[in-house]
Amino acid sequence: MRPRTFEEFVGQVHLVGEQGPLRKSVTRGHLTSLLLWGPPGTGKTTLARILAEAIGAEFITLSAVMSGVAEVRAAIATAQDRLALNGRRTVLFIDEIHRFNKAQQDALLPHVEDGTVTLIGATTENPYFEVNSALLSRLRVWRLEPLTDEDVGVVVRRSIDDSERGLAGELGPEGGKGVALDEEAFGHLVSISGGDARVALNVLEGAVALAESEGARDKAGKVTPRLADIEAAAQQRILAYDRAGDGHYDTVSAFIKSLRGNEPDAALYWLASMIAAGEDPRFIARRLIISASEDVGNADPRALQVAVAAAQALDHVGLPEAQYALAQATTYIATAPKSNRSGQAYWAAVGDVEAQGSLAVPLHLRQAANPRLKHHGIGVGYKYPHDFEGADVEQRYLPEALDGRRYYLPTDQGYESTISERMGRRAAARASNREAGRTPANPFPSPEVARGGGDKILRKREESRKKLAETEKRDASG
Repeated sequence: MRPRTFEEFVGQVHLVGEQGPLRKSVTRGHLTSLLLWGPPGTGKTTLARILAEAIGAEFITLSAVMSGVAEVRAAIATAQDRLALNGRRTVLFIDEIHRFNKAQQDALLPHVEDGTVTLIGATTENPYFEVNSALLSRLRVWRLEPLTDEDVGVVVRRSIDDSERGLAGELGPEGGKGVALDEEAFGHLVSISGGDARVALNVLEGAVALAESEGARDKAGKVTPRLADIEAAAQQRILAYDRAGDGHYDTVSAFIKSLRGNEPDAALYWLASMIAAGEDPRFIARRLIISASEDVGNADPRALQVAVAAAQALDHVGLPEAQYALAQATTYIATAPKSNRSGQAYWAAVGDVEAQGSLAVPLHLRQAANPRLKHHGIGVGYKYPHDFEGADVEQRYLPEALDGRRYYLPTDQGYESTISERMGRRAAARASNREAGRTPANPFPSPEVARGGGDKILRKREESRKKLAETEKRDASG
């Protein structure tokens, strides 16, 4: 049922419709080397054949999975001979071209450059990551989109009705009566195909075989696959998701944006899609942790705790039980108040570091490890906040060049509103103290702490450990 002409080709109207650039180009007899990028079952190989036929070129196909430099060179030699002897051009089609390594891709460069072959590559992966830049610069990249349900329906209906190459003739069920598919089974077949025509035809063929083996026919003698036959042939719903490809990035992008957008239902759907498609659950847990800080932040500090706990639960119990923890973290983050101000504050600070470098630490904030350093002003003038009312005292903490710079500007969302109010009260208190010319001392008494007491405890601890080790050693030798 592979289409043989543009008229038979289904989908990709933006490329091969009446006004599509590819179709208009080959109509004028012009075809440059190109790369067809799109999901499986969208017609990349078929389109390459049609393009070659449209310009009257010989079509040679190689699979990057099965071929190497030797096969490429043999195809190039054949193309050179054909061009020299017959003046006929060659279209070299390489399926899964991203599987070629750099040396294999480089072997194509001079022959694409001099026009010995018109190269058409096909890939399901992002070519801007998987194809080396030297080869990519010589190719025009065309993006193929997944087929719509309507497109897949056309393909399925055509395969049922076609008497020459489809199921309505000799290639169909025994007896030549053809196939009938009711609307429920037809709709289910289309929906499980995920925009992949190849999947739809394979499932249809399997379902017809099952129905024929069980004698499921209508009054006209046509084989009638039932909904159960479609489900049995498909085994499971086809997931349009590839852990190593664009589906991976697109789905996780939808997941993150649903979390950020306060949509727990959508977030759960994308979570389920990733789990069902075999995504590494640790990757999902990492994204939850990132979102808890990036998108929720201090609007609800517990979001980070929940996300980290979900990651720890995954390590402890694994799948399938950890799905509960991942779902809990997903719904918590999706419904939590949102603030990105912590992250924005950090990147604003990064901008100042990049612009001005690492500025000098103010003298009063430096550590005077040796008392003599105080003669140089190091550590002099530092005010210990706990000695003052509210455990706060105004002093300069930023480098002098950045004095007064504000990075963290909290919102009124969730707990961050409390932070904002607290910062406001401190700012007001500092202004009042500045006007009064003094900051009141902490009114609450502090316990007396013996100077160096902590050092004595640590020394005693080390002495006890040494004695215990010596005792254990004597007991072991005795």
